[in-house]
Amino acid sequence: MNRNLKKSQLYQLILAHVFEIIREPGVLFWGIIFPILMSLGLGIAFTQKTDNIRKIAFIENNLADTIINPNSGINAILDKHPLIISEKIRGNIYYKMTVPDEKLGNYTYQFQSMDLQKAMIYLKQGKLNLILEEKNGKILYHFDPLNPDAQLTYLKLSRLLDGSEVQPLSDMEEVQPIEIKGARYIDFLVPGLIAMGVMMSSMWGISYSIIERRSKKLLRRLVATPMKKSGFLAALITVRTAMNVIESLLLFIFASLVFNITIQGSITALVIIFISGNVAFAGLAVFISSRTAKTEIGNGLINVVVMPMMVLSGIFFSYHNFPEWSISFIQKLPLTMLADGIRSIFTEGAGLYDIALPSLILSGAGIILFSAGMKIFKWH
Repeated sequence: MNRNLKKSQLYQLILAHVFEIIREPGVLFWGIIFPILMSLGLGIAFTQKTDNIRKIAFIENNLADTIINPNSGINAILDKHPLIISEKIRGNIYYKMTVPDEKLGNYTYQFQSMDLQKAMIYLKQGKLNLILEEKNGKILYHFDPLNPDAQLTYLKLSRLLDGSEVQPLSDMEEVQPIEIKGARYIDFLVPGLIAMGVMMSSMWGISYSIIERRSKKLLRRLVATPMKKSGFLAALITVRTAMNVIESLLLFIFASLVFNITIQGSITALVIIFISGNVAFAGLAVFISSRTAKTEIGNGLINVVVMPMMVLSGIFFSYHNFPEWSISFIQKLPLTMLADGIRSIFTEGAGLYDIALPSLILSGAGIILFSAGMKIFKWH
């Protein structure tokens, strides 16, 4: 009888949490629809072949230099270049040059005349790639030397302006596009979004839910009932894990239908690493929310955990872009382990052996944090 009562309590608590979630439209939007919209937008942005447009400002010759040598300067070079089309709009001179390339995509350069001060402001705002200025008969290129895109624009444009036009590929050269599975940006992005979804759902759905209930004195009322305390947390974690499964499945189905994403590795390994990630973040969520009774402090604690991992853990871009000394630390973050594990199964064909260690670490960390959180947990 006692065992049946416990089962009934857990079932009723799970049912209550489910009703609480489905009655909140915001939860369904941010948990299910928003990740799908994000994958759609970024997927389209990085899979469509479009022209590469680079915006460049040029500082016009001063009047004295033009009178002395009317055939010199940036204006003269742009006016005479065979690929450039010029026009005047509202008194300003605009030039446009397109270098066609069917295999690598067309490169279009848009030139606009303006004064140096305004050009520098535009460069700081990201509206320009570089600035051209003439001094003492030479063309000066102003750009951020640490910006790879600005460097590439300078290298290609300087060849065009000095007369060494970029020629199309010869018969002896060929570009072979990479068509292997898992090499696209969308293949990199979707596993990261799945991992991030697990973290966000657990941290906000468990941590903030507990803190909010404590601040409203609801936990005090629940403790006064015959409810088993551990059953409340077990039900909350179970519902959140089930929601994470549904959200991840819908995101994968959408990405598979729209972008033809496939899972190249072991499905069993994917299930194990996914559950391990849920255990890790559920334990972390319980630990963070174990004492706090103020939602403002809870917001801060959750953001302190969530925001650094969103930036560092390689969700939207590779964390190998960070300095070498920081890589080993980033790889030990739970979101990094989860994202790398899921991504290796999706794109590299990883199996059980490959994800065994990160799964054990995530599960162990989650259990330890959950146990520590339960010991210091404050119900009222």
